[in-house]
Amino acid sequence: MIKIAMIEDDVELAEILTEYLKQFNIEVTNYEEPFLALSSLKINTYDLIILDLTLPGMDGLDVCKAIVKDFDIPIIISSARSDITDKVTALQLGADDYLPKPYDPRELEVRIKTILRRFNHSNIPEEKTKTFVLDIEKKEITKNHKYVKLTAAEFEVLSLLIKREGFVISREDIFDNSDLLNQDYEGSGSLAVIINRIRQKIEDNPKEPKYLHTIRGMGYKFYNE
Repeated sequence: MIKIAMIEDDVELAEILTEYLKQFNIEVTNYEEPFLALSSLKINTYDLIILDLTLPGMDGLDVCKAIVKDFDIPIIISSARSDITDKVTALQLGADDYLPKPYDPRELEVRIKTILRRFNHSNIPEEKTKTFVLDIEKKEITKNHKYVKLTAAEFEVLSLLIKREGFVISREDIFDNSDLLNQDYEGSGSLAVIINRIRQKIEDNPKEPKYLHTIRGMGYKFYNE
């Protein structure tokens, strides 16, 4: 079990992240008050800290400085602050990563495990290399390190399926999370056409899909083996 201390005064966000990370064997203890968190670090052992910068009673950068001074523990800054100065300062103080809000919880989970591997934590197993890799910044998807050429609509649909791999995604969810499909497409028939085109591009045999499955009456499920 990976144990994390989160210092976050947004209770709703903390609850969402705690529940999400639980499925990856990550136990989160959240502290709304930074002084309480610093006191807890003296008597409890954690593998990593997730630290917000805008906190009651003490600025997050000062909290980061105090943690680095007294504890040998990796820190991920999780902040809505957009000023590059805050990011640079946090990293200079000793934070290991800076994740600007809002972000996908899946990205946080990956960053946690990546950082802990660098710290040689024996309870962090090496993950099998995924067949498909999504690069959100470049808006690219690769299959076994080879670029998959997609239209904008195909990229939106496939990237959503990759981010939620292993879960059934309904047609309604796809439309709700897609700007292009909301504007240019109507009904499940058009979505079925896009799904078929994606299969033609990613499957070895589109008629017997290995990765992108239709779950009758429910939606679609993606397997990234």
